[in-house]
Amino acid sequence: MAESIGRAISAVLRPTPTSARAPPNLLRPARRSMAFPAIRAMSSSSSGASFEESVKKTVKEHPVVVYSKTWCPYSMEVKALLDRLGVEPHVIELDELGSQGSELQDALGTVTGQFTVPNVFIGGKHIGGCTDTFDLHRKGELTNLLGELNLSKENSDQS
Repeated sequence: MAESIGRAISAVLRPTPTSARAPPNLLRPARRSMAFPAIRAMSSSSSGASFEESVKKTVKEHPVVVYSKTWCPYSMEVKALLDRLGVEPHVIELDELGSQGSELQDALGTVTGQFTVPNVFIGGKHIGGCTDTFDLHRKGELTNLLGELNLSKENSDQS
């Protein structure tokens, strides 16, 4: 009896054969055809302070910045919303930067207090994540922020 229970447990704990796993394209959403600019890789000797400075510099140089991960559904939602609004954000895909991506995400947490993605900045101001961005959109405040920067398609349609 104990032997058959042991075999049953072993069978359950045995790794799934590769052929029985979902194909990789089902594990991650397909990439968007839209090409977003990505941040350049930094030298591996960069310290946390350098990553924090990189975040501040990037946010200062680009009117709309989204720190994202390619597989994150919340990041995809924010990028799609901005696309619908006619905005082309500067997107940094953290998961495509290797270990520097996690260091950059840590720096974002230090700078903003938010350690998750998406991490959205508009006009140099930290907006927040997906929920924060959609809340601003529902209130009409996102369009106003983008309009102040002359970035919203809705704003330019009214001109």
